[in-house]
Amino acid sequence: MKVLAMKSSGDQTSVSIILNDEINSFSMMHKRKERPNWEMFLDNIGLNKTFTLKEIDVFAFANNQNSYTATRTIASYMKGLAVALNKPLISIEDELKDNMEADSIALKAKEIFEKKGSDNKEFDPRNANPSYKEDVKFKKLNE
Repeated sequence: MKVLAMKSSGDQTSVSIILNDEINSFSMMHKRKERPNWEMFLDNIGLNKTFTLKEIDVFAFANNQNSYTATRTIASYMKGLAVALNKPLISIEDELKDNMEADSIALKAKEIFEKKGSDNKEFDPRNANPSYKEDVKFKKLNE
């Protein structure tokens, strides 16, 4: 099974690929307002060298409560890939654990996908949206 997962907490982004029994990950710190180059992340875990996006069985992203914008951006990116490739997408709640990287997200997604079965409507990418446990509170910048 091949699982591609991404997580961003706003100032750190990680991506991970499970290729059967092997896991390859890449993580990078960046400025909070800076969107990382996701193609560079995918290149660093072997895109078009050891796997192609068409070979992915399931996509996953971390539903991170620390950064509304980062979570929404990652979710949109992964949803675009999953819809375009007609593949399942799973949103994984990371429960505010900043030490949970994309490899943990990928392993959890694989576990859920194998347990519930690939034909489960729950994995429809159109339904994989970020959710927030509390009302989103915006703060004013530069105060």
